[in-house]
Amino acid sequence: MSEGKIAAVSRTEFGKGAARRTRRAGLVPAVIYGHGTDPVHLSLPAHELHLALRVANAVLEISIDGGKSQLALAKQVQHHPVKSEIEHLDLVIVRKGEKVTVEVPLAVVGDHPADRMILMDQQTISLEVEATHIPTEVEISIAGLEIGATVTAGDLKLPAGATFSGELTDLILSIAATPSQEALDADLAGGTEAEPVATEAGSEEA
Repeated sequence: MSEGKIAAVSRTEFGKGAARRTRRAGLVPAVIYGHGTDPVHLSLPAHELHLALRVANAVLEISIDGGKSQLALAKQVQHHPVKSEIEHLDLVIVRKGEKVTVEVPLAVVGDHPADRMILMDQQTISLEVEATHIPTEVEISIAGLEIGATVTAGDLKLPAGATFSGELTDLILSIAATPSQEALDADLAGGTEAEPVATEAGSEEA
């Protein structure tokens, strides 16, 4: 879990024009809601926010207009389609001890011979965990796995207190044979064959 303290200011202007002015001022427009409270629109300092959101499922300690701080989970982060800038953020209020469902990144560890390749079926796993104890990743060890081996959700070693919300038989990854150079060359050659060009009837010159 990443917990960063950030001072926010409430927002009273809305719309695209107001959002652009907020970003030009070095701030990120956001909204915070949850636990039966009305949504509150606010602005967060862009630099501090960028640092806090370097990990997935960051939990921030937010104080609005100098008031009492509260914990909030970064639920939806909107980035600029070209730049790395954060354009908008949705925050969900959480409490210590509360359970939340989040997507946690999977990280493959361990070496494998060059004649084997890893086929990832999932890049993240959905876990129910305590809001203040969200793991940054779940490791998958592939050491010693042979060609044809598979790893399912039931094979994963989950952090203490974490519960997988899917089926234990869900496929996570499999080990396949690395294609030979001859096979790659054959596929490449097969994909570059010229396709026959169809001509429309009656297009020939008289």
